[in-house]
Amino acid sequence: MREKDRTRNEKDQAGIIEGRNAVLEALRSGRTIDRLLIQDGCKDGPVQTIRREAARHDTVLDYVSKERLDQISQTGHHQGVIAYAAAYEYATVDEMLEAAREKGEDPFLFLLDNIEDPHNLGAIIRTANLAGAHGVIIPKRRAVGLTATVARTSAGALNYTPVARVTNLGNTIEDLKKEGIWFVCADMGAELMYRQNLTGPIGLVIGNEGEGVSRLVKEKCDFTASIPMKGNIDSLNASVAAGVLAYEIVRQRSFGGTR
Repeated sequence: MREKDRTRNEKDQAGIIEGRNAVLEALRSGRTIDRLLIQDGCKDGPVQTIRREAARHDTVLDYVSKERLDQISQTGHHQGVIAYAAAYEYATVDEMLEAAREKGEDPFLFLLDNIEDPHNLGAIIRTANLAGAHGVIIPKRRAVGLTATVARTSAGALNYTPVARVTNLGNTIEDLKKEGIWFVCADMGAELMYRQNLTGPIGLVIGNEGEGVSRLVKEKCDFTASIPMKGNIDSLNASVAAGVLAYEIVRQRSFGGTR
């Protein structure tokens, strides 16, 4: 993502907390913090206290320039520290599996690799809800969290579709395989989705539209599937691709098998 676009997305997020005392109190209160930014070179006592508290909560922490913080700041008084508070609480992967069991359904999960645009994430959560998925899983790093923009774009779906945030997407896939779940990865060079068996317990893995699914995550998947495209450009928007593949899964789950 270009730096200008990244900064615009960051400033678009509600739940920005600025200043050392405010950030420390948010961490100590147990509020869910998606990401913590600290100015390069800040190593005094208050900042060290914030770092220790962030480590206790396994909060993603990045060191950035003062200029970057100045761009993001809404008050001009960030004191070298800015935190992003999640607009919604995260669920756990176990809660998603339990929801599937309670409904007597095979698990159907979305796993998103490096989706950084909040509008894409919100749209995918909306699609996941309408397709009957039991949850959406996102990584902690190199991905947007549950911002206010995501909530608005989901059109209320965040109230019904749980989102879990994991440290390592590849490890999560390995753990879910032990639960009998198969994983299909969207890939332009793969067999057409209509010819793949997408029934049963399944996880749909979607990457960002620039790089797609990362190599390490793709290697964890059981098979890949492509969407037929006849136009002059080479890729779909990530949320559109997720919708097309999700509804082929819905079709196969409802009516059985490949075409």
